[in-house]
Amino acid sequence: MVYSRFMRLLPLAGIVVLSSCIGLNAGISLRGNGSGRMLLEYRVSRIAESLGKLDGNERWQTIPVGRADFDRTLERLPGLRLVSFSSKDDGIDCINRVELEFRDIQSLIPFLGGTDPAASFVEENGKKRLSFIIYPGAANADPELLSLVQEVSQGYSVSLSLSAPGGAELGLTDGGGKPLPGAEGIAIQASGKTVSLSLATGNLLAFPAGLGVEFTW
Repeated sequence: MVYSRFMRLLPLAGIVVLSSCIGLNAGISLRGNGSGRMLLEYRVSRIAESLGKLDGNERWQTIPVGRADFDRTLERLPGLRLVSFSSKDDGIDCINRVELEFRDIQSLIPFLGGTDPAASFVEENGKKRLSFIIYPGAANADPELLSLVQEVSQGYSVSLSLSAPGGAELGLTDGGGKPLPGAEGIAIQASGKTVSLSLATGNLLAFPAGLGVEFTW
């Protein structure tokens, strides 16, 4: 997932690391047969768009804002269907809302992880586990750059949730998938019919080894 740039398709994992002046709210709802829907809302500030237009940055596409981007992506991802798409500009942010239908969790993995190993799904001993790297980490990043990212990301947050008929559990990992016992600055609902986490986008920078989540049901 190392800083996906949306040059080809729209992996959810890339949305978070594409630019820190972004907000993301993603919810996965599972049915008893393993199929389900995913609701996705992401917002990008005008600052992010401006940075993408600076000299030398033109090759880095900021973020897809049109339905055509999703249509092209889903044509290559069998098992996924675009139910609805809407986009609006409130003068500060570009806000996109998307609803996807998936045949099973395995069909959702390419969308969640793109071409990088950011997402995986395993089923063993009667349990299912979806692992997803939210932020891969930036241990050697320029401190001045991190400070700038922290500043421009103020007011944005990242929220992820999963709902399962029989209930689920949520655990944290680092960017390499190793268990992370606890983390400050993250609001967590660790068990129940719906499990979730939420944190300010800028707080991702507090995890130089990265941050991931495991949903188990």
